[in-house]
Amino acid sequence: MKDIDSIIQILFENIAHTKKTDKARHDIKEALKKQFEKELKNHNSIQAMGLIMTKYDTLEKAGELAGYSKDDIKAWKDNKHSVSKKEFQKIVRKVRWNIYIFAMGLIFCIVSVANLMLFSDLFYLAPMVVFAIPTIVCFRKGKKYKAIYDYEHLRLSTEAYEFYQLLSDRYSKRLLNSVYILIVGFFVLLFSGITFRIQAKSKPGEIVQIIWMNIPMIEFVMYLVLKNFLCRKWFWDYKEKQIQEKYIKSFLKVICVSVLYWILVSGLLLLLHSKIEFLNNYFFAAVILYFVGCFVYNLTARKKIVKRNLVRNKRRIVFIGILVVAVSSYELMQTGSWLIQPYVSSVPRVSHKEDKIKYNDDNGVYTITTDKKDFKILQLTDIHLGGSTVSAMKDYKALKAVYKLISKTHPDLVVVTGDLVFPLGVMSFSLNNTTPMIQFASFMRNIGIPWAFLYGNHDTENVANGSVETVKDIFKAASFKTSQNLLYPYVQPDITGRNNQLIELRNEDGSLNQALFLLDSNDYTGSGVNDYDYIHDDEIAWYKKQVQRLNALEKKTVSSMLFFHMPLQEYRTAYELYEKKSDKVTYFFGENGEKMIDKVCCSDYPSKLFNTAVELGSTKAMFCGHDHYNNLSVEYKGIRLTYGMSIDYLAMPGIENDTKQRGGTLITVHKDSTYDIRQVPLSLMQ
Repeated sequence: MKDIDSIIQILFENIAHTKKTDKARHDIKEALKKQFEKELKNHNSIQAMGLIMTKYDTLEKAGELAGYSKDDIKAWKDNKHSVSKKEFQKIVRKVRWNIYIFAMGLIFCIVSVANLMLFSDLFYLAPMVVFAIPTIVCFRKGKKYKAIYDYEHLRLSTEAYEFYQLLSDRYSKRLLNSVYILIVGFFVLLFSGITFRIQAKSKPGEIVQIIWMNIPMIEFVMYLVLKNFLCRKWFWDYKEKQIQEKYIKSFLKVICVSVLYWILVSGLLLLLHSKIEFLNNYFFAAVILYFVGCFVYNLTARKKIVKRNLVRNKRRIVFIGILVVAVSSYELMQTGSWLIQPYVSSVPRVSHKEDKIKYNDDNGVYTITTDKKDFKILQLTDIHLGGSTVSAMKDYKALKAVYKLISKTHPDLVVVTGDLVFPLGVMSFSLNNTTPMIQFASFMRNIGIPWAFLYGNHDTENVANGSVETVKDIFKAASFKTSQNLLYPYVQPDITGRNNQLIELRNEDGSLNQALFLLDSNDYTGSGVNDYDYIHDDEIAWYKKQVQRLNALEKKTVSSMLFFHMPLQEYRTAYELYEKKSDKVTYFFGENGEKMIDKVCCSDYPSKLFNTAVELGSTKAMFCGHDHYNNLSVEYKGIRLTYGMSIDYLAMPGIENDTKQRGGTLITVHKDSTYDIRQVPLSLMQ
């Protein structure tokens, strides 16, 4: 019947679209079909169609066949008040924005009411009232727009009608797609809540609360469904009744099949939960299968209920392309790379004379007892492993550099003063901080030298896939009882910071040689970008208490050293005095070559640590990292302030090709608690 459709298109070519003319199109089309069937009794199909085209070549003749009068046809042809495409676009924009705001307000009102009923907290009255006002205003506007812009009163030009058809199809398809996502989101929350109850043996009320607390995840989808439904309803008021019924039947069928699918999947998995090890993996495989089914439906069956099923929209293609790349990149950055694992696994052990190491389960203190004349500590800082495929070669270079420094210096202890990893996405193309940490712990275990670790500002970034607790668990799992070389405490003092610990270095007669304090300088205050945190008062109080305890135990002022990641403000003060050639500081070696705005990137918040150390008279040396190009060592107020040489090949643009700053810092502690500090530049090692 394509020829009849062509006849209708020609007859109504210059006729504006209204509800009456659309009904007339349908009636005339049906009348022509019946007449064609009659003609087929005496003629073949070609002759029959020819007679139809000859007899009903004008709108008047075709209208009369369908039972319409000349006055009706005259009214159809009156195009004086027809709406142009441009005018209709303005109407659509006005109505659509009203629907968008109404839908958003209604969703927030519903959620606020539900929160009020669920938690009985009057706090939720305020947002309910706030969102109710624009919702009511938009509802009243919507009724007004319906009266003004109803299809009974609008006569759409051909261009305006084509635009309407485009929007009608668009929201019909969007409604289907948003319903797919809403159904999946609901069953994901429900399934997660039920499995949590099974695993944690929670009460049903707790499950409802857990599910509801996660409802913001699908609130946006609920808004999309409501918005698309209201837009579709407004546009579909213009549709023929038969087409509307066809869409509704198909829509209900999709919902029923989807709900049945998820009930079967969820029920089957829950029945088999005791026999399936990774239950969530199977569930999310079902999610992928469901969306594949939806995609197939959109390509095939959906074309029966919309006029144009697939429309090439350049903006949409670009948006989806960007979205796919962004999501894929994010997932890729979350996934750690194991490309350097063959090197990690094959790295040879570095020979050294072992010392006695004991761990106190009560206070988390490690004690190293040595009979060596000289005990060597190698400070490494800002290694910056990326842990991604993109950073693999630079990670390999960093580990090679670490191995070379260790194998050439043969230290008795390695202290890594933070920023072991760089999970920021930039430069490293990685948000994964767990994989490179596991690899480094394995790397050091194979080398066999005891090592300690304190955190930098990048190790537990907010965007990283591993939280502070996750990283702590990794280090505890790889610590001394398992590896015999990572001196990470299983218990922490109850103070600010991720890892604050004391390592006691004792001579073979039991006397304390050095107290090595590892203090967390924390990461960011949260007040702004790169607003660095500092060593807090409770950490300093703990340090002071430990020094006083050791003083009492040893009956003298003990000798101690402090290690932390970010420099204290006194590092900047000492550097400025050094620049002025002041006699208040004594220069030993190195330079500050930092390329950032600040030569010393310390916190803006003053820490009391330095003044406390001066007051106690115990600590004579402090070591930090953080500023990759700084390796200055000066003495200020009786305390040696030393920047460790960095390893970084990754985090700063161009640093891979810079060599002068790269290396380690070797601290040689003698039996009488005196010490020497020297730089170990990597560039001088052949």
